[in-house]
Amino acid sequence: MKTVQVQLNDRLASELDALMRAGFFNSEEEAIRFALLKYIQNHEPLLSERFQLEDIAWARKQKRQEQ
Repeated sequence: MKTVQVQLNDRLASELDALMRAGFFNSEEEAIRFALLKYIQNHEPLLSERFQLEDIAWARKQKRQEQ
């Protein structure tokens, strides 16, 4: 498992504290993992498309080099 350290501005830190006080999360780590997971899920089609376009560009470059 990888450990990362993040710095939050005062507004985000306050929001995080409020979510924990309200019982939505048991820890800051849990809240940040949840936020990252939701971001990835919501942007998965866009991220997938980007990776596919990068693969296509790479394949085209390889083909040009072979010619």
